Amino acid sequence: MGRGTRHPLYASIMNQVDRKRVAALTEAQQERFRNRTGQSAKTFERAVKVMPNGVPSSFQENDPWPIYIERGKGSRVWDVDGNEYADFHNGFGVMCIGHANPTVGAAVKARIDEGTHFAAPTDGSIAVAEELVRRFGLPQWRFNNSGTEATMDAVHLARGATGRDTILKIEGSYHGHHDAVMVSVYPPLEALGARDDPISVPYGGGIPNAVRELTRAVPFNDADALQSVLEKIGEQVAGLIMEPAMMNINIIPPREGYLERVRELTAEHGVKLIFDEVKTGATISPGGATARFGVVPDMITLAKASCGGYPGGAIGMSEELAAIVADGTVKQYGTFNGNPLVMAAAEATLTEVLTDDAYEHFEATNRRLLDGCQTIVDSYALPAYTEGMGAKGCVIFSPTRMYEYRDYLSDVDEELSTLAWLYHMNHGIFMTPGVEEEWTLSIAHTDEDLQRYLDAFEAFARDLTA
Repeated sequence: MGRGTRHPLYASIMNQVDRKRVAALTEAQQERFRNRTGQSAKTFERAVKVMPNGVPSSFQENDPWPIYIERGKGSRVWDVDGNEYADFHNGFGVMCIGHANPTVGAAVKARIDEGTHFAAPTDGSIAVAEELVRRFGLPQWRFNNSGTEATMDAVHLARGATGRDTILKIEGSYHGHHDAVMVSVYPPLEALGARDDPISVPYGGGIPNAVRELTRAVPFNDADALQSVLEKIGEQVAGLIMEPAMMNINIIPPREGYLERVRELTAEHGVKLIFDEVKTGATISPGGATARFGVVPDMITLAKASCGGYPGGAIGMSEELAAIVADGTVKQYGTFNGNPLVMAAAEATLTEVLTDDAYEHFEATNRRLLDGCQTIVDSYALPAYTEGMGAKGCVIFSPTRMYEYRDYLSDVDEELSTLAWLYHMNHGIFMTPGVEEEWTLSIAHTDEDLQRYLDAFEAFARDLTA
């Protein structure tokens, strides 16, 4: 279902939700939010004078103002008003090691005393690359400074290896803010076009038409649509970049057999397959989605959680692709690539903190939270369901399961998503703003944190259905 049209049950289920009550509760919770974040409001007044919308990144924007954070420790953060939150936002899914992790902190502090930047290789980059080979299986790695840089390098490599220009991506996916992937990130339903011939929609201004035309989107979880596109233009396509499990529009796992078929189709047409594991790489298994689902791409991109919250990224590649970096066919540069501070953080994160025991903890803790939320969904007959894996999870306000971006556009209830976010924030649960995000657990989350989350969610469900 979905496929650009609403599920037959959607209207009847949504009619059971009292929209006047939703509006009244939203207004009340917004007022409560404003009253408890007065210092953030004052900070916003200062910030907006020197930064657009008062934030360093547009992802941090929020109505009526963003929450300005003062500090974090373990599973908790404190805002400038002194409000304490159990943090399920975790820096857009980065801080699964917990805030101010002492092991990572000690490694970085020790590295500071030895020098912080040389623009020359250090042993740290070798140790991290060896660990990534062990975890993910791809034999060669290079480093950069963010997920955006990692996916940009991957696009360069795909084009350099094939001599082709066109890139395929998945509708509704975000892969950073370079031109080649700022296409069809959040396009409106009416702009998408046919399933097997989607329209490329620029994500905001500043994207040249000539560049936009070189990126084509395809739906997730639909190997037939991919096959149709490749049969038409496969000889023009350099690479397919995709999240193996979508995590930009809540969480959408791959259907059984989908990734395997994608691997077959891309290989058949000489298209380089890129798994963007910026969100999944260090959070859903030791070897990310690649290990969890058992499908090996030509390239893997990492950042975020892999570096313990420090500004780093990485790209893994086959020997064939590594050879064209080594011989200079494709230029992979960056003065701060392999920065010793970032490598110290990444080595400690990957070898000392995110151990096999940590991933067992994520699975068990996440299962308790998912099951607890599902019990509340069922008890109060909410038009929602839970989804998650590893350290990631969410409640999706849709009456039917989603399989792709078109389902998300047609079925997810934005009003309920916004109201639930307000309830969590006002009950001391720090959550990512927006209707499309998920929670990220850390090794520091306790049963008390989970119960606080469930109590907030039940307060929302109880008031909504009273």
